[in-house]
Amino acid sequence: MRCPHCGNIDDKVIESRTLARGSSIRRRRECSSCGARFTSYERIEEKPFMVIKRDGRREPFDRAKIEAGLERAIQKRPVSQMDVELLVNEIEDHVVGTAAHECQTMVIGEMVLEKLGKLDKVAYIRFASVCRRYENLDEFIKEIHKLGGKNDRKSRKKIAGN
Repeated sequence: MRCPHCGNIDDKVIESRTLARGSSIRRRRECSSCGARFTSYERIEEKPFMVIKRDGRREPFDRAKIEAGLERAIQKRPVSQMDVELLVNEIEDHVVGTAAHECQTMVIGEMVLEKLGKLDKVAYIRFASVCRRYENLDEFIKEIHKLGGKNDRKSRKKIAGN
């Protein structure tokens, strides 16, 4: 470490303290040349967890985006804010806790859908419509049937409004 007073690079550590629950270390140093004391800090430089978008772009993971998507999906549904918070925490812990430093958005979306399907079926369909990009009514109907809707012609007509 270069002395800020004389520029010498020879020093000795006289005290070290762990800060911020072990994420950084504060060191008191003494310059061997001029005797000046100074403080240095060491922090772990973490590589941010990256999300791979559908078009191939990469951007840092942002839990707020999952929260915003869930908020839209549960709008006017009987789902508590605590349930949303727990779901987002589970997703974040699972995704960011993996050994890989990146993940595709579709993988994250499918994790959200798996957990949301157990929480609220309507919110599941709303989230799935964005995540899976349904383009026509038949895709919606197929997804509803997977959730337990009836698979007959009469119910399809009723849903379609015919």
